[in-house]
Amino acid sequence: MRVKLCFALALWLVWINPGAAQAADVAASRIALKEGWHVQSSAQVGEDGSKLSQAGFTPSGWHDATVPSTVLAAVVEDKVYPDPGYGMNLRSIPGTTYRIGQNFSNIEMPADSPFKPSWWYQTSFEIPARFARKQMWLHFDGINYRANIWMNGQKIAGTDQVVGMWRIFEFNVTSVARPGKSNALAVEIFAPHADDLANTWVDWNPMPPDKNMGLWRPVYLTATGPVELRHPQVLTHLDLPSLATAHLTVSAELRNPTAAGVVGNLKGRIGDVEFEQRVEIPAGKTETVTFTPEKFPQLNVRDPRLWWPWQMGAQNLYNLKLEFDTGGEVSDRAETTFGIREVTSEINEHGYRQFKINGKSILILGAGWAPDMMLREMPEKTEAEIRYVRNMNLNTIRLEGKIETDYFFELCDRHGILVLAGWCCCDHWERWKSWKPEDYVVSADSLRDQVLRLRNHPSVFDWLYGSDNPPPPRAEEAYLKVLKECHWPNPSQSSATAKPTSVTGASGLKMTGPYEWVPPDYWLLDKKNGGAYGFNTETSPGPAVPPVASLKRMLPADHLWPIDEVWNFHAGGGEFANIKVFTAALNARYGEATSVEDYAEKSQLMTYEGERAMFEAYRRNKYVSTGVIQWMLNNAWPSMIWHLYDYYLRPGGGYFGTQKACEPLHVQFSYDDNSVVVTNSLQELFKGVTVAAKVYDFDLSEKSSKQATLDVGPDSSTRAFTLPEIAGLSKTYFVQLTLSDAAGELKSSNFYWLSSQPDVLDWKKSTWYYTPVKTYSDFTTLKSLPAVQLELKAATEGKGEENVTQVTVKNPSRHLAFFVHLAVTQGPGGEEVLPVLWQDNYFELMPGEAKEIAAAYAVRDLNGHSPAVAVDGWNVTAASVEAPSR
Repeated sequence: MRVKLCFALALWLVWINPGAAQAADVAASRIALKEGWHVQSSAQVGEDGSKLSQAGFTPSGWHDATVPSTVLAAVVEDKVYPDPGYGMNLRSIPGTTYRIGQNFSNIEMPADSPFKPSWWYQTSFEIPARFARKQMWLHFDGINYRANIWMNGQKIAGTDQVVGMWRIFEFNVTSVARPGKSNALAVEIFAPHADDLANTWVDWNPMPPDKNMGLWRPVYLTATGPVELRHPQVLTHLDLPSLATAHLTVSAELRNPTAAGVVGNLKGRIGDVEFEQRVEIPAGKTETVTFTPEKFPQLNVRDPRLWWPWQMGAQNLYNLKLEFDTGGEVSDRAETTFGIREVTSEINEHGYRQFKINGKSILILGAGWAPDMMLREMPEKTEAEIRYVRNMNLNTIRLEGKIETDYFFELCDRHGILVLAGWCCCDHWERWKSWKPEDYVVSADSLRDQVLRLRNHPSVFDWLYGSDNPPPPRAEEAYLKVLKECHWPNPSQSSATAKPTSVTGASGLKMTGPYEWVPPDYWLLDKKNGGAYGFNTETSPGPAVPPVASLKRMLPADHLWPIDEVWNFHAGGGEFANIKVFTAALNARYGEATSVEDYAEKSQLMTYEGERAMFEAYRRNKYVSTGVIQWMLNNAWPSMIWHLYDYYLRPGGGYFGTQKACEPLHVQFSYDDNSVVVTNSLQELFKGVTVAAKVYDFDLSEKSSKQATLDVGPDSSTRAFTLPEIAGLSKTYFVQLTLSDAAGELKSSNFYWLSSQPDVLDWKKSTWYYTPVKTYSDFTTLKSLPAVQLELKAATEGKGEENVTQVTVKNPSRHLAFFVHLAVTQGPGGEEVLPVLWQDNYFELMPGEAKEIAAAYAVRDLNGHSPAVAVDGWNVTAASVEAPSR
C-alpha cells in the first residue's frame, strides 16, 4: 500500500525573522537600552549609585552584558562559568550548595554565595537633542527582585518602590535627563528572599544560584509631549450565538505629569473606522478615556473578521492606532493589535469547566511551558517552539507563573495558539498565612501590570490567580478587584485545582496528576484521578528521556551509561528526582536495556505510546473531558523528564505520539473496551467516511478485519465499532486502523502494538503523582523482529530561506519495519537539522508499503551543507541519501 500524505506548506514555510517580527525600536520617541551594559557584584564595587550613574564613570573589571539578562546569564555569557546545562556544571558554580532536587526558591541564599550581595548594572547612552522640552520616561519591564535606580547622579527610585519580579515600572526622568548629551544609568539589584513574590522552578529543574536576579526584561526610554498615552484596549463583544456584529469598546489612559491642565483631542483609527473626542486632563492626573459603541456607532462592526484558534478558523487581527493632539501637535501615539473574539466558560452538565470561543465549544489540548532556566530571550527558538505546538496539533500553552515576552504572545496570536496564564505554585505566592502587608500590594500590582499587558491578545483566554491552591478571601477579592478594574475580558479561576472557595465557588478544573509513568490503559480506566474526564490542568505519562543524540550533547561520555547520578541530576525534584519508575517499566515491557542507544530507543517507544494514549483518551471522551494540559511541553534546560521535544529542539517519541493523537480528523483505538473511534476537532461535517481495522499476530498473519461507513459530525467523537476478543493471539500483536473519506482518500492512519498480557494497575496504591503497576505488558518479542533495509529517496524544494524535503520510504521486505525514524541532516552523516517540522515520524511500514513524508526547515540550519536524509528504526538498518534540489 502506498500512502501519500498532503502537507500544508503555507503553514510551515515561513520561518519569520524574529528581529523583523518584534516591535523594533524604530519610533523616533523611543530609545532601547539594550547594548553597552556592564555588571558587577557590589562586593567588588567601592562607589555608590551617585558615582556609578555619572556620565564620566568608566567601569573597570566589570562583565560586559546586554539587557535583558539575569546576573548569571551575563557572567556565563562572559565565560566566567561553563555551560550550566552540561553534565554537573551547574553544581560547580558558587552558591549552588542547596540539596539536589530541593526547591531553592524556598530557602535563603547561602552566606558565601556570590549572588547574596547586590549586583550593579551600569550603562551610558545618548539622549537625542530633539527630546528637549519633552516629557521623558524610563521604563523597566522586569526587575528581579528589588532595586535602587540612579540616573545622572540622582536617585530615581529605591527598594521601597521597586519591588516585585512581575511588576512593570515607569519613571518620569524629565528633571534629570540630559538631551543632546551623554547620560548614565546605574541599577542596584537585590536577589529575592524566600519570603518574596518572585520566581520558582518548583520540581521542574534546578533554580540558578542567582535566583534569576537582574534586569530580566527590556529597559528603554521614551519621550512624549505634555500627555502620555498608555494602556490602549479594545473590548470586543458579540451577540452570541450570532456572529454578524461585533461591538467594540476602545479605551486608553491619558497621563498628565505637568503642573497645568491639558486640553486636547484623542483620535483613534481601526482600519477605515475613525473616532475622536475632546478631553481635558487635569494637572498631575491620569484619566481613562473610553469610546463606547453606543456613543460611537461606527464601533459596531458588521460582518467582522473573527479571530479563532487555528483548527477552528482564521487568525484575523486588527490594529488600533491612537494619538493625543494638543496645541496643534501630537503629544503621544500608541498602537495595539487585537482580535475580535469572545471567550466564555461554564460548568457543563457533567460538572466540569468547558470553554467556548465565539460561542463554539473547544476541547483544550495543550502543554505547560518552561522558559530558559536563566530567562534568556531567544526569539528564534521561541518562534520554532510555537510552530512545534501547532505541528503537534495542540491548541493551547499553559504558563504557570512564567509570563512570557510580548513576542511570545504575538506569535500565539498569529498562529492561533491559546494561552492559559496564571501564577505559580510551591513558593511564597501560595503561602498566604505568612504574607506581609507589602505582599498584598505587590501581588495586586503584579496582576495589574500583567493584565494590562496581556488583555488585548486574543490568544490569552484565561487567568488562574492560584495554582495548586486557591487564595483565601482577602487575596482572592483583591485579585478580582484588579481584574474588574482592568476590564479583563476573559474568564478566570481561583486555582488550577478542584478546590472551591467561599468567594467564587467551584473552579470546574482538576489537578490530579499523574506526573510519573503510567501505562496507556490508565487514561480510560481511571475514574478518580487523572483519567480522561474533566479539565486536567497538568498531567503526564512521566519522564521523556531524549533521543541518544541529545543525551550525548548533555552528558559527559563517561556518564552516558549506565544511568547514574548525572542522569538523575537532569531529572526533577522531590518525587521526580530520578527515572526509576520509568526505567523499571521500560525494562519489564521491552526487555532490559543494554546500552544508552538501546535505552534511548525504547524510551521513544514508551513516550510515543504514553502521550498518544493520554491525548486520545481525552479526545474520545469530549465533553465529559473538557481539557488536558500535558506536563510539560518543553524544558528550561536539558532534561530527562516532562517534555514533548527536548531542550535542543529535537522531537522525540512523545512529540510524534502527540502529533498523531491530536490530528484534527483522527481514527483511534480504545484501550478500555476495544472500540474504534473517530475524533474530529474541526467545525466541519465529514459524510460517508470509511473506517477499517485489522488485527495482526506477531508474524503479521491477519486475525481479524472490520470496516464501517459513517458520518462524522463537527467537533465530535464518534464510535465506529468494537473489535472482537480474539483467542490465541501472540504475546505481542498489532492493530492497524485507517480512515478514508467518501472519495477514498486516506485521511488518518494509526498503528498499535498491544500485548495479550496487559498492564495491570494497582489502584489501591495510587498516590497524587502516579498509580503503580502490578503486572506489565510483555513486548519483549519486538526485539526479535528481523532486520529490514528500506528503500529511501529524497528531494528538496527551496522556497527562499526555507526548504521542504520530500522523502519517499518503502519497505520492500516481507517483514514489519517498526518505529521508523527519519532525520534531515547536514549532508550524509552530518548533524541533524533542527528545528524541523515533520508531517509524521516514528511510524511503521508493512511489507511492500511506501510513504511520502515532508519536512520543512530553515536553509540557514544546514550550516552551508547540502541536505541529506537519514533513516533508522527499531529493526531498520541505518542508511542515508542525499536530498538534492529539484
